[in-house]
Amino acid sequence: MIDIKTWVKIFTEKVEQTFANRAWFIGLQGSYGRGEATAESDIDAVVILDELKINDLKTYRDMLDTLPDRELICGFISGKNELLNWETSDLFQFYYDTTPIKGTLDLLLEKIDKQAVKRAIRIGACNIYHACVHNFVHEKSDDMLRSLYKSAVFVIQAVWFYETGKYIKSKIELQNAINPPSAVLTTALNLKNGADVQFEEMSELLINWAKACIGGYNE
Repeated sequence: MIDIKTWVKIFTEKVEQTFANRAWFIGLQGSYGRGEATAESDIDAVVILDELKINDLKTYRDMLDTLPDRELICGFISGKNELLNWETSDLFQFYYDTTPIKGTLDLLLEKIDKQAVKRAIRIGACNIYHACVHNFVHEKSDDMLRSLYKSAVFVIQAVWFYETGKYIKSKIELQNAINPPSAVLTTALNLKNGADVQFEEMSELLINWAKACIGGYNE
């Protein structure tokens, strides 16, 4: 396992050295941000600059190449203006799944109303439905199905937030909060823990769940 606190310290220092005062926000997403990382987890780093140009991307890429565990680093880099004008249904998950390291994303909160959360649910469910149906008929990929269950967790988080006003980052804590437990979330947790894919059964469960979300959170 990576010592993420040490890695984040090195990363933050590098960003500040590279971009001086231009880094408006630095954060961490994904499993390391949620405290759920495994040895195989990516490091999802977030950097928001005052403005982003192609030369900044080149500079950032070169900077990342100097860091330890480069092969695990992914994430998001953007200009501030682009983020503040982003599709609000995406901003919901972005805000709540990002752990701040430097700066704050609180400016995004005024853009994330209940309709944005509802749209996030519907768009996420539609994308999962489409991909799962396609995978069932054409790709027949266990890896794709695993990925779709991972995506479904984010939609379930959005549903819980929409219904309760509370965002729960931890999958296990979310499952404990939902009563009765979510079969889709249970399956996602089992798959994360190495369970075998039961392709047809799990595909049917995910498609039916996505259908319910699409119908239940329409305009």
